[in-house]
Amino acid sequence: MLFGLLKAPPLSPRLHRLKDSPLFASLTPLELKIVDGLMHERRYLGEEIIFDEGEEGQALYLVMSGRVLISRKLDSSVEVVAELSPGAFFGDLALLDNSPRNAQARAIDNCELAVFFRADFMGLMETDAVIGYKISLALARHIGGRLREWMSGQPQTEAL
Repeated sequence: MLFGLLKAPPLSPRLHRLKDSPLFASLTPLELKIVDGLMHERRYLGEEIIFDEGEEGQALYLVMSGRVLISRKLDSSVEVVAELSPGAFFGDLALLDNSPRNAQARAIDNCELAVFFRADFMGLMETDAVIGYKISLALARHIGGRLREWMSGQPQTEAL
């Protein structure tokens, strides 16, 4: 009977979405709740710009519902880099520095995003090193995989 009391409570749909993301997959239910408490919910209407190419990167975005188009300007045309659906994340390098965005993110249809600001991530690294380590390792693996794909000549499907 005692072991039934120690069982983790079921995850909410929002926490399941976080858990399904490669960035947060290694977190325990309690760690997910801590991270979820740091995330900000944002809603965008279809065709609304989330961020523009050249803007300072300040946050990572996780698509909770809807779809997001990532595109960038090339000479006189626009290149579609990716179409992202629920579970995908983008803007990940903004957790590491404030370099300008190299693409535009625009809502294709009405969407809900969970936003993780760099300042909150840095604060988390100071207050809970284990969670910060797990997210940092997942982020490094994700960026490393993208770099290996690029080095092997595979087309890039994500914007940084």
